[in-house]
Amino acid sequence: MQAAQVKTITSSEFLHNVSAAQRVVNSGGTVIVTSRGKERMALIPIESYRNPAPKTSKEKTNIVALLEMPEAAAYDHVDFEPVRLIAQDVDGQDE
Repeated sequence: MQAAQVKTITSSEFLHNVSAAQRVVNSGGTVIVTSRGKERMALIPIESYRNPAPKTSKEKTNIVALLEMPEAAAYDHVDFEPVRLIAQDVDGQDE
């Protein structure tokens, strides 16, 4: 299997030859557009944008799985009582 192509071009090159950038992306590659020597944007295939591949086969990809905190199970036995705060007027005068 061939590695995806990554092509870096300047913003000026991109503006003058959008179709070349489209060809790279349509073939599964990525185009990095630079401006004043700094990477400013990346053009990627729409499939990669909508369904990003996990970095490893074990990586979870849905938002619920990403927000899980398995280490929090160790604290299930802790009772927690929220502290009630009573608001007071800052300048000390009652209305």
